[in-house]
Amino acid sequence: MIKIKTQDEILKQVDEIIARGPYSDDWASLCRHPVPKWYEDAKFGIFIHWGVYSVPAFGNEWYPRAMYQQGSKEYAHHLKTYGGHKNFGYKDFIPMFKAENFDAGGWIKLFKDAGAKYVMPVAEHHDGFQMYKSDLSEFNAYNMGPKRDVVGELKAAAEKEGIVFALSNHRAENCWFFNGGLEFDSDVRDPNCENYYGIQQAEIKLENTHDIYSAPPMKAHCENWLARVCEMVDLHRPRIVWFDWWVHNKGWKRYLKKFAAYYYNRAAEWGTDAAINYKYEAFAYGSAVFDVERGQLEEIRPRLWQTDTSIAKNSWGYTDNNDFKKPEALVCDLVDIVSKNGCMLLNVGPRADGTITEQETDALFQIGKWLAINGEGIYGSTFWQTYGEGPTKRGAGAFTDGDALPYTPQDIRFTYKNGAVYAFVMRWPNEGEVCIKSLASARAGSHGGDFDVTGVAALGCGMPVTFTRDGDGLHVRTEGIKSAGYPVCLKVVID
Repeated sequence: MIKIKTQDEILKQVDEIIARGPYSDDWASLCRHPVPKWYEDAKFGIFIHWGVYSVPAFGNEWYPRAMYQQGSKEYAHHLKTYGGHKNFGYKDFIPMFKAENFDAGGWIKLFKDAGAKYVMPVAEHHDGFQMYKSDLSEFNAYNMGPKRDVVGELKAAAEKEGIVFALSNHRAENCWFFNGGLEFDSDVRDPNCENYYGIQQAEIKLENTHDIYSAPPMKAHCENWLARVCEMVDLHRPRIVWFDWWVHNKGWKRYLKKFAAYYYNRAAEWGTDAAINYKYEAFAYGSAVFDVERGQLEEIRPRLWQTDTSIAKNSWGYTDNNDFKKPEALVCDLVDIVSKNGCMLLNVGPRADGTITEQETDALFQIGKWLAINGEGIYGSTFWQTYGEGPTKRGAGAFTDGDALPYTPQDIRFTYKNGAVYAFVMRWPNEGEVCIKSLASARAGSHGGDFDVTGVAALGCGMPVTFTRDGDGLHVRTEGIKSAGYPVCLKVVID
């Protein structure tokens, strides 16, 4: 019989593992941790936001917070649909989260066919409901709702298909996520519900949570967070652990260092690798992998970074009114990200019953179809001397994604691998000819340099390609390409 571990026992184990090394809980030590090679090569992964919040399917995955914010559309919707918050609070959605059609193997097959190399389900969102069996809280998917270890099933399916398994944890924000319910007669104020909602910190307001010096989380919450994420690591051994933004608050620093040292040391014990994703400046540069939510970078970042974004524009979780991006726009984003040394972590939001929407399924199918032809220039590639050329630029920073950009035939993105430059023409011209200025013959100020172009091929085209090269650029011509708005990849062999 497996002994149930308490929070105190887990925290004691954390200190023991850190003391054994090889990593200690300080930035100088943690910055020695390398980025896994498989991660640098993977380029494309799948994020999964699925939980109790998919039951109301209204607004977005922040419904649990917004339903307690008086005056919000979610608050009004909740009163109209479910009644008063004292008698029907967020916890009362749990029995409705049945996941009766959840098929871990079917999900993973879909992601593999899409060309994803890693998969990252949300293990625990801000709502505090764990999607795996836990000794630290009864409010988890094994004990309630689906009554299945969702994370465990997905890990088994991923490993069977050769997909790297990762997890995200968003618990840090839980200590203020439901605090709107303290302001009126709701179940959040009921002492009998404290074992689920926890102690909500009324002084932490959403408008202040981006201030790193704003009210910090309580010590009790931080210790509970540390115990939970370390338990999660021990149970499922994810190769990446992803954190949302609020861990950049100064109150988290010592706990982030302890977790990183514990996680990296555990990975060393297990003979595997590990990576942590962070936003803003939560972790020291070089100690983890930087992540940009729904946004990108303007230029190449020499150390691997990642964009997390979603197929739906308006929500990470399922709602009845999700507005979905077009697959060709998602592929263009992937190419732009990879050209700057990034990875794309693309989210799906399944329905409460465990089915994935037709729109998301089709988008993944189209991405996989494109990668089956052009993946040579994506997987295992690195950045070239410049990320690209052309007039169209992505906005920098978080929350800058949205509608598809109006790429032109002059917009080209580059990757490099094994003596070849892969030039992705973001919109193929009707006349069938492009000029790649960055591959011009040697001249002052050009990126072309002193190398020869010995061959050019259009991946998946099957048609002859002709090219000439002068001081203006590499001129490439081929017939028969119908890109339908997707980038066309030219493999340029150099010597």
